[in-house]
Amino acid sequence: MSRLAKKPITIPEGITASFEGSTMTITGKLGSLKRLFDLDVIGVTIDGSEINLTLKRNTPYGRALWGTYASHINNMISGVTTPYVKKLILEGIGFKSEVKGKTIDFALGFSHPVIVPIPEGLTVTAEKNNITVSGIDKEMVGQFTASIRAMKKPEPYKGKGFRYDGEVIRRKDGKKSA
Repeated sequence: MSRLAKKPITIPEGITASFEGSTMTITGKLGSLKRLFDLDVIGVTIDGSEINLTLKRNTPYGRALWGTYASHINNMISGVTTPYVKKLILEGIGFKSEVKGKTIDFALGFSHPVIVPIPEGLTVTAEKNNITVSGIDKEMVGQFTASIRAMKKPEPYKGKGFRYDGEVIRRKDGKKSA
C-alpha cells in the first residue's frame, strides 16, 4: 500500500486544481497541465486546498496506481510553480549542437547532420556543447532528454557522446600493449 497516497496532497497558494470527467487540470503561474486518470480503480476528490486519493479496488494494479497517481499530481503541482530542468553534455571532437528556431541541429560524427524538432512546451538552449532542456511537464522533459541521449550514448573508452550533467561514465582501459 502506498504511504504517499494515504496523505492528502496540499494545493499551494496561486495554484488551482479542477477535475472534469476523468481529466485533472492543474493551473499555476507557468501554465497548466492536464492528465487522464482511471477512475474505476482510484477515486480523486478535491476538498478546498487538498486533493485526496482513495483506493476503490484493492488489487495489485490498484495499489500500484494509487501511489503513481499521487506522484503524478505532486509532479504537476511542482511543475507549474518551478520548471523542471535537465542538462546534457556532448563530448567528442567534432561533435556540435546548435538550436535553430524550433529544431536542434547536431553534428555527431555521422555522414549527415541530425535534426531534431523541439516539442511544444519545452525550451532548449545550447551553449558550446551543454544542452539545457526545461519545461513544466516532468515526463516530457525526461523523455526528450532521454531520446537525445539515445542518439549517441557515451562510450566507455573515450567517453564520447551525450551524458547527463553529473553522470559518471565508467571508463575502461584500452588494449594493453605487450
